[in-house]
Amino acid sequence: MNRKTKSKIEVTFIYIFFLIMFVIIGYPLFWAIMMSFNPGTNMLVTDILPDNPTLEHYKWLFTDPRSDYLVWYKNSLFVAVLNALGSVIITSLIAYAFSRYKFIGRKYGLYMFLLLQMFPALMGMVAIYILLNTIGLTDSLWGLLFVYLGGQIPFNAWLVKGYFDTIPKELDEAAKIDGAGHLKIFWTIMLPLAKPILAVVALFNFMAPFMDFLLPRIVLTSPENFTLALGLYSFINDQFSTNFTRFAAGAILIAIPISLVFLLLQRYLISGLTSGATKG
Repeated sequence: MNRKTKSKIEVTFIYIFFLIMFVIIGYPLFWAIMMSFNPGTNMLVTDILPDNPTLEHYKWLFTDPRSDYLVWYKNSLFVAVLNALGSVIITSLIAYAFSRYKFIGRKYGLYMFLLLQMFPALMGMVAIYILLNTIGLTDSLWGLLFVYLGGQIPFNAWLVKGYFDTIPKELDEAAKIDGAGHLKIFWTIMLPLAKPILAVVALFNFMAPFMDFLLPRIVLTSPENFTLALGLYSFINDQFSTNFTRFAAGAILIAIPISLVFLLLQRYLISGLTSGATKG
């Protein structure tokens, strides 16, 4: 078998793999979209291509007095925006300290970050609930936000610290010669050059409150404090609930803010601003 034939076979298998992955990922999404346009509320009588598509479920989410969808959307946006901003600030400061400073316990601190990532979040749920209950932050969006901000530190700090390590230290030294302190170096040199990795951190932490169900389920109990994942679950968790089409409509709308944030940050996600950095 010559090299050209072998290359064609490899490309064919790659395309087949991509096609299979597209079907696995795309079919449930397509089914959910079509379900949201089906009349009625029962999943068992919905068609993948509805004969009489309707927008009644989307209208119900926003106009019906019994729907708390807008409240849940507002709660999710509140937690998501503050989580994204807080994560970028906290993570960048911690990563900068571990990347540029030499202090006692630095090496073991990094090992601790790595070790904490090995344990599933489920192991700490009882302790988290007891802690929040002790300080009076159960059934509170602020309590949920604090858990998100604290829980993201090990992985994100390790990620951003590795990126900071790729930024030449000669830039720091040149800035110090010009009279810049650590804060100015961090703000004017490190942060601008680290925009791609900080954009990734912001995007992932913005998505988390929209996607997470387990933690809000433990922390939040009042419907007016529910996030979207928890609120939408209430549509179908009862044995007499048949709001599957409304559930699908609400789930589809979750993609809107995430897509907007992705479009906003994509120019940072696809660019490497540290390449060729020199003192000018």
